[in-house]
Amino acid sequence: MRDSDPVVVEIFIDAEAELVFRFLTEPELMRRWMGVEVELDPRPGGIYRVSPEGVEIARGSYVHVVPNRKVAFTWGFENAAMGIPAGSTLVEITLEERPAGTLVRLLHHRLPGEQAKRSHEKGWRHYLSRLKIVAEGGDPGPNTPE
Repeated sequence: MRDSDPVVVEIFIDAEAELVFRFLTEPELMRRWMGVEVELDPRPGGIYRVSPEGVEIARGSYVHVVPNRKVAFTWGFENAAMGIPAGSTLVEITLEERPAGTLVRLLHHRLPGEQAKRSHEKGWRHYLSRLKIVAEGGDPGPNTPE
């Protein structure tokens, strides 16, 4: 993987794109799968701020919002010691409606180095699996990433 290659994670969810989109853009729904503290303003320039476990805080701003199709936002950490400054990377999530549900494709661009790419790929796989559970009507349980 070259440094310019994004992290790519895909998952199929047995739910309509409209519902999946709501879990990506409504704070109370995102809180069920992604974070304990969530502040979202899903419009270009609006804030994206999520604390998955109540410790580190990811912050950025929305770049693109296409209802039921796509969200893109900048991403990084408020804590400079994490090595990825707030807003310094880009996450794009596209939703492709299929007859039996929705294909979710996440690309995370501009991550600094292979270690960051590996850890973020693992993290996004964890969180998208939780998104799948809640969007399909289940309870993902407490957030305990490995």
